[in-house]
Formats: sequence, structure tokens, C-alpha cells
Amino acid sequence: MRGQEGQSHGMEPGEKISPNFLTCTGIKLCPCPPWRRRRSRLARVAGRRCPPRRWLGMAPERPGCASPPLSSRQKELCKKRPELVGAIREGARLGLHECRSQFRHERWDCRPAPAPRRPGAPAAAFGHQLSSGTKESAFIHAVTAAGLVHSVTRACSAGNVTECSCDASLQSGGSASEGWHWGGCSDDIHYGMSFSRKFLDVPLKNVTGKSGSRLAVMNLHNNEAGRQAVAKLMSMDCRCHGVSGSCAVKTCWKTMSSFEKIGRFLKDKYENSIQISDRVKKKLRRKEKSQRKIPIQKEDLLYLNKSPNYCVEDHKLGIPGTQGRECNRTSEGPDGCNLLCCGRGYNTHVVRHVERCECKFVWCCYVRCRRCETMTDVHTCK
Repeated sequence: MRGQEGQSHGMEPGEKISPNFLTCTGIKLCPCPPWRRRRSRLARVAGRRCPPRRWLGMAPERPGCASPPLSSRQKELCKKRPELVGAIREGARLGLHECRSQFRHERWDCRPAPAPRRPGAPAAAFGHQLSSGTKESAFIHAVTAAGLVHSVTRACSAGNVTECSCDASLQSGGSASEGWHWGGCSDDIHYGMSFSRKFLDVPLKNVTGKSGSRLAVMNLHNNEAGRQAVAKLMSMDCRCHGVSGSCAVKTCWKTMSSFEKIGRFLKDKYENSIQISDRVKKKLRRKEKSQRKIPIQKEDLLYLNKSPNYCVEDHKLGIPGTQGRECNRTSEGPDGCNLLCCGRGYNTHVVRHVERCECKFVWCCYVRCRRCETMTDVHTCK
């Protein structure tokens, strides 16, 4: 590392540089991409012309219910609950951001392949994954349903929705022997879960064909698995009261876990997802006959078809491939160059970073910093 004296004027105490967060709400799903017209098993969804997750393209700069990419049923709900439009957008952002965060080191990183589109049109949020019936499809449905529950419940607790507020059932009672009672504002996820079901779950009577029916039932289950994850991870927070902080009495309330924790829970369910039979029965059942006596739980993620390897770019299926992805040369995990690059090898180049360091406030009134340079090896897949 080499340092060079320099001055940086006009820097206010406590000034922070905003992080480059992934903003996903401006990404729009293509209404009817070309690959949906292919007569292949992966690309077929009987009874529906467009992807069921068009709402993920709701952009923050487009207020109201007319412009977002919603189905007619969702537009009606939006018109009846205009105060929830912001929460719906936030739910889409949460789901997409967490999906990309959880899979950032995987071959499939929750991003589509760049495809030609009309000038000025936003990129597609997902490729074939939405209708593929794979593990990735299961995770997308679960995490976006959970994101909608989380954002709507937050809006209720904040008092932004007239039809819901805090959980009224937890306003009194508690445990006198343990020295605590219910109080504060407990998150009421019941309204959020109910709205998520109305907004996302497609009625089975609107689905035709055996393949469409199988896929629709599976998607409904995965939607509910996402909602159940939010409910399962509810926690109890408490605040102490007493002389000199003795905590003689505690006021407690229920709150949702951070969405990052919910995302990790769903990623674990993805890793242990269950393949189901492709034969239509009264209820979903495991494909492996030897395991059919093991019941399927509400929070389990289900899939029909095995995933492709995601190694090679395929525009028709919306697979970006792993060429050019940054990898970790020393890792044995999924982010390691051996696995991420699919055995093709990797290129190494040196990146020079220049940043301010060892900053000190000088009276009066400026900040003096050193300019530090570092050289880093970066490895990218061939």
C-alpha cells in the first residue's frame, strides 16, 4: 500500500457515502416473451398467457394502479386498496433484492440473460424460472409472497392502512409469574397474509390443462410456504421497567424477523426442496415412492422439474450463464472458480483501488486525508 498526502475540503463530520444497493422495483417482466411460445415442457404454462409475477415490475416513479404491470384481478385489488400500492412495491423490492442476495455466489444468481428489447423498455426480471417448475421457481414464488406479507404488515404497524393496525389480541395478558405483560404494537401478520393470498394466488378454476394444473397447485403451495416462513420466524421483543433498570416488569410485543433472516430460512428450504410427482392427484405427493409416507409440510418448497446447470448462456430460456462472473480462487464452495466456472477455467487481472484513508479533522475547518492505493487480484470465469 502506498500513501500520498492530500486534502479533502468540504467534508462534513459524519458524512456518509450511500451504498450501491440493488434496486429492483424498476425491473419489468416481459408481457409475453418469445420463449413462452415454444412447445417445450419447461416453457409451457397452460391456461395463462403471461407470467403470474408481473407485479414485480411495479416502478416507484409510476403511482396509481393503471400503469403497473398487474393482472386485471390485481388491478381491482389495487383500486380497492390504494393505500397499499407503496407496500406492494416494497414487497416486490424485498423479494427481488433478497433473492439476488441469497444467490449472489451461485451459478443461478436470480438474474436473467440480457436480451434485445425495445429502446427505453425495462429489463425482464426473470427468464424461464417463473414457469419452469424448478427449485428456482419455487424459491421465487416463496420469497416474493413473503416479501408482500412483510411489507403489508409493516405498513399496518406503522398506521398507514385504515383496515389494520397492531395485533389487538396481544394488548392484554402475559405472565405475572415471569414478570412480563403484552404491550406496545405487535405486528399483526394475519392481514398481510390474507392480502398476499388475495393478490398472488391464482384461483385453480382459472387454470386449464393437466400440466398447468400441476404447476398451479405447486405454485400455490410455494406461495404459502413463503408466508408460513414469515409467521414461523415471528419473535418476541421486550423492554424492561423498574428502579435503576432492575427489569422488575417487562413489556413485550411480537415482531417479524428481518427479511434477511427470512431469506436465509427460505434458502435452506430451497437446498432441501422436495420433487413432487408429475401425475395429477387429489393432493401433492413426493416423486420418490419410498418417501411418499413422509408428509409434506406447509413450509417445504416443492418442484416438478430438475434445474439446468446454468453454466452456458441461453437467451431463449433466460439463462445468463457464468462467463465473466467473478469467482473466489481459494473457495471450495459454490462461489469457487472450479464450481462457478463449470470447469472452463478463469482469467486473472489486477485491479487498482484508490481511496481516502487515515482522515483527520484539522482546526479549522477541513479534513485532511491520505490517498491510499491497493492492488487486488480479481478472477473471472472464462
